[in-house]
Amino acid sequence: MASGKINVSVENIFPLIKKFLYSDHEIFLRELVSNATDATLKLKHLTSIGEAKVEYGNPIIEVKIDKEGKKLHIIDQGLGMTADEVEKYINQIAFSGAEEFLEKYKDSAKDSGVIGHFGLGFYSAFMVASKVEIITKSYKDEPAAHWTCDGSPEFSLVPHDKTDRGSEIILHIAEDSLEFLEEFKIRELLTKYNKFMPIPIKFGTKQEALPKPEDAPEDYKTEYKEVDNIINNPNPAWTKQPVDLSDEDYKKFYHELYPMQFEEPLFNIHLNVDYPFNLTGILYFPKMSADLQMQKDKIQLYQNQVYVTDNVEGIVPEFLGMLKGVIDSPDIPLNVSRSYLQADGNVKKISNYITRKVADKLKSLFNENRADFEQKWNDIKIVLEYGMLSEPKFYEKAGDFVLYPTTNGKYFTLAELKEAITANQTDKNGKLVVLYASNKDAQHSYIDIATAKGYEVLLLDSPIVSHLIQKLEADNENLTFARVDAEHIDKLIQKEETTISKLSDDEQTNLKSVLDAIVPKENYTVQLEPMDSSAAPFMITQPEFMRRMKEMSATGGGGMFGMGNFPDMYNLVVNSNSSLATTILQTEDKSAQEVLVKQALDLAKISQGLLKGEELTAFVKRSFETLK
Repeated sequence: MASGKINVSVENIFPLIKKFLYSDHEIFLRELVSNATDATLKLKHLTSIGEAKVEYGNPIIEVKIDKEGKKLHIIDQGLGMTADEVEKYINQIAFSGAEEFLEKYKDSAKDSGVIGHFGLGFYSAFMVASKVEIITKSYKDEPAAHWTCDGSPEFSLVPHDKTDRGSEIILHIAEDSLEFLEEFKIRELLTKYNKFMPIPIKFGTKQEALPKPEDAPEDYKTEYKEVDNIINNPNPAWTKQPVDLSDEDYKKFYHELYPMQFEEPLFNIHLNVDYPFNLTGILYFPKMSADLQMQKDKIQLYQNQVYVTDNVEGIVPEFLGMLKGVIDSPDIPLNVSRSYLQADGNVKKISNYITRKVADKLKSLFNENRADFEQKWNDIKIVLEYGMLSEPKFYEKAGDFVLYPTTNGKYFTLAELKEAITANQTDKNGKLVVLYASNKDAQHSYIDIATAKGYEVLLLDSPIVSHLIQKLEADNENLTFARVDAEHIDKLIQKEETTISKLSDDEQTNLKSVLDAIVPKENYTVQLEPMDSSAAPFMITQPEFMRRMKEMSATGGGGMFGMGNFPDMYNLVVNSNSSLATTILQTEDKSAQEVLVKQALDLAKISQGLLKGEELTAFVKRSFETLK
C-alpha cells in the first residue's frame, strides 16, 4: 500500500479547482469522458504499430449512475495505468500524459485522434465529488491499482483485483451536486458534449425489437431484447470525405445537429484542411431572416469530436456566424477564451480559410447553376451583403457571385448591371445612376414611373442596404445609387430634352408663395418642377443623403453601425404643368385653396406611407366633406 501527498505547488488546490478552475461545473463529465476516449485511442494507436501486444477489439465507454450509493461511474476499456503511472500522471498534477504520449509518438500519432492538452481535466471531478476513486488495470502485464482521494491533498494507492483492461473512475457525488445523479441530467450532458465522440458511449440499456419469425402466427406479439444504449455517433459526417457523402447524408446530419429544425438547409460547405492547421467541418446555409441577432450562435465548435462551445466569435468570420453547422479543430484548446482567440495566430488563419472556402463554394454554385442560385438569393443575401461590409477578403471575391435583383425579376452581377444601364441612366455629372427600391409595394408609383421610361430599378430590401451602397459607391467612382423616390426621375437622370413650364415666372412665384404658406416648413421643402401632364401633380421625395444616413442610423441602433439620429425631411415636388397647379393658383377663396393643397399633400403622403394618426383621420373627414 502507498500513501502520501499529491505533489502540487498550491497546498489547498482543491477549493480553487472547485470554485475557479472552471466556470461551468457541468463540464466535469466532458473532461472525464474525453480522458476515457483519449486512453482508448492511445491503445488503438499502440496496437496498430505493434507496441501493445493485446487485442484492441471493439471498446466502449460506459457511464453508470448509482443513485442509492450516490456514485457516478465512468468506465473505459482503454490502455489503463500501472501503479507507477497513476503516481506519475495523477499525483503529479502539472504533468500531462497526453502531451508526453504525443511527444514520444509524434510522427506516428498525428492521425491517431489523441485529444491531449487536458491539463487539470481529471481534477474537474472534484467540482462535483467529495471523493474520487480510480480503479485501473494497464494493458501491460502488471497488477491493477486503486487510487482514492477525498478532496484534500491526501491520497491512497493500493493494489486491486481488477482483471480486465481499462479504467473506472468513481465519483462520490457531493451533497451540493446531487443533480448529477439524475438520469435526465447526465443524458443531457452526454448529448451536449459527447454526442460525436469517436468511441461509442453506453448509458443504460434500451429495448430492441427482435425480427418477426417467418412462421409467426397472426396474433404474434413482437418480442424485444435489451441492448446497450449507445447515445453518440462516433463517425459524424464531418469526419468523412465529401466523396463518401450524398446530399441526403448532409441533410440527415443537419437534422441530427438540429433536431427541432424542420426546414431543409439551402446548401452546405464541407471544410477539410490539414496545413498550416488542422480543421474539418460542415457549414450549412439555412433560410435567413432579417433579424441578424436571431441567427447567431448556431455553429458548434468541437476539438477532436469533443464539444467546446457554440460561441465561435473569432474563429468563424462574424458574417458567417449566422450559418449553422460544425467546426472541429485540434488546434483550438477545449477551455477556449475570447482573449486566447484574439491573440492566437492559428485562429486568424482559420478565419481567413473559412472565408475563402465559403467564397469559392458560392462562386462554384453560381457558375454551375445560376438559375438555382438566383432562386435562393433572397434566402442568403443578408449573409453575403454583411460579408461584403465586414470582410475585405470576402468583398474581393464577391463580385463574381453577388446579385442585384430588379423589381421585374431580373438578376444582375455588378458588372452586368453597369453594362445594362450605361446607355441611358446617367446623371448631370456623367455618373451611372443605379435606381433602386427598398419596398416594392410602398414605392410602387415611383417604380412605375421609372420603368415606364425604360429604366432598370433594383430591389434592394435588406436592412443593411444603405451601408452596402455606400461601400459600392466608394469603390466605384463612376457609380451613384439613388432610391427611386429620392427625387423626381427627370432630376435623377439627365435627359437631353427639357420640359418647358406652362406657367410664367410670376405665376410660379405666386404658386410657390401659396404652397409655402400652407405646407409645414419643418418637414417639407416645396419644389416646383415642370413635368409632362402624365406625372403626378404632387409627389413626395426624400433627399438620398438624408434618408440613407437615417437608415444607417436605424440599422446601427445597438452598435453594429450606430451613427446618431437624423430628422425626417422631405421634398414636396409639385408639377407646375399639372391642371391641379393651375386650379390652386386660380382659386381665389383662401379656405378652398387650402383644402386643395392639403388634400393633394395628403394624397402624396399616402403614396409614401406617411399619412397616419390624426392626419389620416382629418384626411378621411375632409374627403367625405368634399364628396358631399
